[in-house]
Amino acid sequence: MCVNEKVRIVSDVDSQVWDVVVIGGGPAGLAASIAAYDQGAANVLILERDTELGGVLNQCVHSGFGLRRFREELTGPEYAGREIDELAKRPIAVALEATALQMSHDEDGTVVVSVVSPSFGFRYVRSRSAVLATGCRERSRGAIGAPGDRPSGVFTAGAAQRYVNREGEMVGKRAVILGSGDIGLIMARRLTLEGAKVLAVVELMPYSNGLTRNIVQCLEDYNIPLYLSHTVTRVVGKRRLEKVVVSKVDEKRQPIPGTEIEFECDTLLLSVGLIPENELARTAEVEIDLRTRGPVVTQTRETTVANVFACGNSLHVHDLVDFVSEEAQEAGFRAAQRALGQSVPAKEWISVTNGRDVNYVVPQKLDLTTLEKDATFFLRVANVYQDKKLVVRAGERALKEIKRARVAPSEMERITLPREALENLEVKTLTISLED
Repeated sequence: MCVNEKVRIVSDVDSQVWDVVVIGGGPAGLAASIAAYDQGAANVLILERDTELGGVLNQCVHSGFGLRRFREELTGPEYAGREIDELAKRPIAVALEATALQMSHDEDGTVVVSVVSPSFGFRYVRSRSAVLATGCRERSRGAIGAPGDRPSGVFTAGAAQRYVNREGEMVGKRAVILGSGDIGLIMARRLTLEGAKVLAVVELMPYSNGLTRNIVQCLEDYNIPLYLSHTVTRVVGKRRLEKVVVSKVDEKRQPIPGTEIEFECDTLLLSVGLIPENELARTAEVEIDLRTRGPVVTQTRETTVANVFACGNSLHVHDLVDFVSEEAQEAGFRAAQRALGQSVPAKEWISVTNGRDVNYVVPQKLDLTTLEKDATFFLRVANVYQDKKLVVRAGERALKEIKRARVAPSEMERITLPREALENLEVKTLTISLED
């Protein structure tokens, strides 16, 4: 259980107005709350709906975490443990099994969060600022409309990961994995190590959606075949899954008749994408980016609702937890500044949009009044490309260009723009595109 005994666990949330309330106790929430306290916010509260801190890291027993943040390779629980140890050094309050239901504002701008918990019932938690660190969820079978029967044996990859790594239960003996996201690739290796036979990883796109290192370490090292431009076109089974039918797809991602392959299996794992948890943000009427499915933010990670900040996978899905923590530190720092009256909401900004062959850009707005350093943008491209340039333009003028030998949707790109390049701009929109 990833809760340091010195962490300040509270059984109730009293009627005081907190400086900063952080919703979510995963890696983003931990980093944001620590940064908020270190900036001077004396009363910081974490609301975590699970029974322990650490979030999804607790079920990620593989290594590969922390190389950037801690300069060493850690497992997920080890990474979470490092953050929790830091949290325990500070009198930050933590309410476990506390589910945030709704967010609103009082007339004076105080953030009001409706919370329910078996320990204290229903409460209104008030704070001067709030950080959304609610993480993301997996797309399910219903979201992708997989055709066929509805037997047992069909899991999301994350659910299977929890069963195997946290509960000590195997999900099956012969498995097919739909989708080549990182969780699916990692589970292909995990199931193999536990004695199951992974027959295939099937990917709709003509490229993998996972990191290159995971393709090599989780599939190639274990001779697990990867079927690109294929998808599951039928699920067969009465009570338990008996087989899946896989078909090749054309350029429009439609199945090609006559290309069917049958795999006799008892397990199908779905690794078909992650979606930011934004339901709470919607209750606060935060503007949602239709591409990222997370809130629209400025470089301070403040949303379109004053005093509400967002970070981590609730904002956009990251490749590395190290980047989640880095972003959360900025959000927590800025939330504390706001709570202490050291900043005010943006009144004027520059919009940042995605151009040709770029799927999304975060942040979507730049508040020049609070831009104290260079501006860093995170983005994902729309396809796999070779020998391209990432270009930031203000109108027709190129502010920065970065050459890339190869870019892919599976690997998040970042581009930093010097502060001086943004001075005296005559346009109110920046565009980031992929160019020849």
